[in-house]
Amino acid sequence: MKAISVSVPGSIMLMGEHAVLFGEPAIACAIDKYIHIQLTPRNDDGVNIESALASHQTRLRQIKSHPALTFVMAAISQLERTLPAGFELTIESEFAHTVGLGSSAAVTAGVVAALHAYAQLPMDTEALFDRALSVVHEVQQGRGSGSDLVASIQGGLVAYRMHPKTITALSGQPVLGLYYAGYKTPTPEVLKQVETKTAAFPELYSELYRLMGLVTEQAIAAIESSDWTAVGLLMNTYQGLLDALGVNDAVLSEMVYQLRQEQSVLGAKISGSGLGDCVVSLGGAPKLQWNEQIPVAISERGVSVEYH
Repeated sequence: MKAISVSVPGSIMLMGEHAVLFGEPAIACAIDKYIHIQLTPRNDDGVNIESALASHQTRLRQIKSHPALTFVMAAISQLERTLPAGFELTIESEFAHTVGLGSSAAVTAGVVAALHAYAQLPMDTEALFDRALSVVHEVQQGRGSGSDLVASIQGGLVAYRMHPKTITALSGQPVLGLYYAGYKTPTPEVLKQVETKTAAFPELYSELYRLMGLVTEQAIAAIESSDWTAVGLLMNTYQGLLDALGVNDAVLSEMVYQLRQEQSVLGAKISGSGLGDCVVSLGGAPKLQWNEQIPVAISERGVSVEYH
């Protein structure tokens, strides 16, 4: 069988963080920073993995995990019985995993796509998404909405809802700015903190998630009508709700308000689970004095597979 090359974009959240886990809609987009995966078939049952995070050797049917490759190994374990033989797997990224950009989701989607291609399993968006989400849930004890997976697999700007599962491609190529705070709290840790607060004030947080959903629904409508000024205002509103949720901090807040002072910026908010990581701006990408700027544009291309 031929070697398989997979390219998959990273992703960022425009809106819907946290509330998407409670049945509300989210807006995510694929970005032009990619992870590249090459699978080369072997004639035996050996499995060799090379990435910036780790090198790992194991055998098919006797898969041994690796703490730095949890998503990769979970994907292989789920699909091992469908694979014809062992393989070499090389993973290269155009961005650091510490910055976020949906790196775990992109790697998971890319490895699943490579393994599906190797096993000659279905390659449509829904099949890849369902498998990749099951891998994420296995690794994260059921946590994870799949918003970043949808964006990486499908590409472009996407509206997504978990229950019932709906994936809607949105039109538009807005100008985005992305800024890294310099640190990142792991998403599962942020979710645990929010879960504790939700348990203490269930009615309050339920209403908060409902409001987040309403803001996101209006943002989806604004995107469909190309009203980017309205989208920016709604991003600012959502940021206030994230602050109320308890996932904002002083550094992120200063970044957001510094961006909003720029004439070209229509809106700015946290992108992702919060307590660090990135802030996203809409309409302009001015330079901040003391934060790393990550040049990004929306990638219309999702996961792509080539055979050589």
